[in-house]
Amino acid sequence: MRQNRSIFILLALSLLVGIFILHQYGESWDDLSLQKYAARSLDAYRSWLLEGEVQITPEDLGNYGPSYVMGVALASRFLGAFLPLSLPDTRHLIYFVTFLTGLWAFYSLSLRWLSRTAAMAATLLLMTQPVFWGHAFINPKDTNFLAFFLLTLYFGFRLFDSPEPLQPENIDTRNKRTLALLSGLWLATVFGLFLFTDAFHTFITTLVQSAKAGNTNIVSWIASDLAKTDAEVYIKRYYVLFIQLRFVYFVLSTLILAFLYCKLSSTTLSSLLSILLPAVFLGITTSIRILGPFAGLLVAIYAIHKKGKQTIPALSVYAVIALIVMYSTWPYLWPAPIGRLIESLQIMSQYPWHGQVLFDGVQYASTDIPQRYLPVLLGIQLTEPVWVLFVAGLTVAIIGFVKKREYVELLVLALVWFFLPLAGFILLRAPLYDNFRQIFFILPPVFMLASVVFEKIKQTPLQMVLIALALLPGLIGILRLHPYEYMYYNTLIGGERGAFRRFELDYWGTSYREAAAWMNEFATPDANVWVDGPSHLLEMYLRDGFHLFSGHEVERAEHYDYVVATTRYDLDLTSYPNAEIVHRIEKNGVLLAVIKHIPR
Repeated sequence: MRQNRSIFILLALSLLVGIFILHQYGESWDDLSLQKYAARSLDAYRSWLLEGEVQITPEDLGNYGPSYVMGVALASRFLGAFLPLSLPDTRHLIYFVTFLTGLWAFYSLSLRWLSRTAAMAATLLLMTQPVFWGHAFINPKDTNFLAFFLLTLYFGFRLFDSPEPLQPENIDTRNKRTLALLSGLWLATVFGLFLFTDAFHTFITTLVQSAKAGNTNIVSWIASDLAKTDAEVYIKRYYVLFIQLRFVYFVLSTLILAFLYCKLSSTTLSSLLSILLPAVFLGITTSIRILGPFAGLLVAIYAIHKKGKQTIPALSVYAVIALIVMYSTWPYLWPAPIGRLIESLQIMSQYPWHGQVLFDGVQYASTDIPQRYLPVLLGIQLTEPVWVLFVAGLTVAIIGFVKKREYVELLVLALVWFFLPLAGFILLRAPLYDNFRQIFFILPPVFMLASVVFEKIKQTPLQMVLIALALLPGLIGILRLHPYEYMYYNTLIGGERGAFRRFELDYWGTSYREAAAWMNEFATPDANVWVDGPSHLLEMYLRDGFHLFSGHEVERAEHYDYVVATTRYDLDLTSYPNAEIVHRIEKNGVLLAVIKHIPR
């Protein structure tokens, strides 16, 4: 604990800063839809067990895993009872705490290959990237996926560092065979009952309809009033009974099997408990985003590299628990697990986002972005020292590998975790939008390799000076852009002014909180307001009395007193272009949104 004091001090200070500034961040464009999805997913736990229904569709974001947003919904309700924060600010606090937890995992992972000073430098360099710092408060998806990805790796690697993986060697041959048979039976029955849920529903439907038609089967024997009752009533009744009995069977069979393992092997219980937490993180990470299993793959590669085939039993249990957690926290999958999981894989690999992507002054469809999209954005949205240090650190690591076999694991990890996925995203032209937030999770090796440079500098004063210089551009960017740090661009493009109307800036409309503050103070009471862009982001911060209208509303007003428009998609130029601009929301001379007044 004392050895890790520095990281805990850093995180505590960061949390303190975050608490004082989080009320200045606006809500993100995507938050409302995710809150609705979280509410539907939480409601599914009741409706599934009692009614056999999950009222979630792909349009409700069902193909996204909901585990994190459900957790945020529950935590924000709990914290809201005693924290003097609005609900949006409570969510921002949870997002930021999640990010800080991910930083702890990143630091802990870095210590495997770097000295404490270099690991701390890597953590600070990542944390002080304005893009990451800004997203840490407002992003309900990508920085949180990054954090859980890092936690999955940390606990997964630590699991297979233990001297004894799951190997119940003190069980005699006969009992081993018995347990193997029972384990196989458990896997077959439990996974069969759950994976083929839709097939069981079809079977029940067929039985009921056949009995309704006058054929003799088990339903006709037990349903005394079938002739007087609609078939759908019995189909639903028996389907719900199947779901409930299946749940009871799963719990009881799992407990019995675990009891037998523990009774026959004194080490099994501790081994199972050691696997539980890492597997839960993998399951939750997968239920945040369909790319979560990539973290499990990295853990499996590490485990086999460390201990070979003897890790297969532990990896098998690890995978099974993770699958159970993923399924349990993703209600959309419940009615048809195999079909809906395949559907989610297909849809999320080619996500049909219908907006336009502004890149170098040209609007692209998300499925038609050029191959230079990621290289350019990574080059101009991270601070200038990052890539200089990365190239230098990669060179030092390769030389160290060739001469002394140093940094072998770090180089392999960087290849599998960063280089190969990045190449895949670029060459396959994966659909991307909102800059590169979807690939945050592959970037940690960049900062680890960048900090190899600091490790090789032995003079402490020089080391501290270089670390400070490396952090300075990020710190300056955070200070000058607050609370819009996520739209940071470095000097290679001329900063945010150089990026204006060439690249995406406030693409999540967070400036509408500042627009609402101006409207609350200066706008005419009971005014009619036309909102272009995310009207819900303005509405949540406005005082009562305004009448809001937007493109999503059928109702129209005869006259609008004010118009609020974001600069995204140039809406500030096209929305009531002749109206007088009475207020501009700007940051460092860059226009983010406008408020216009239309006299009566």
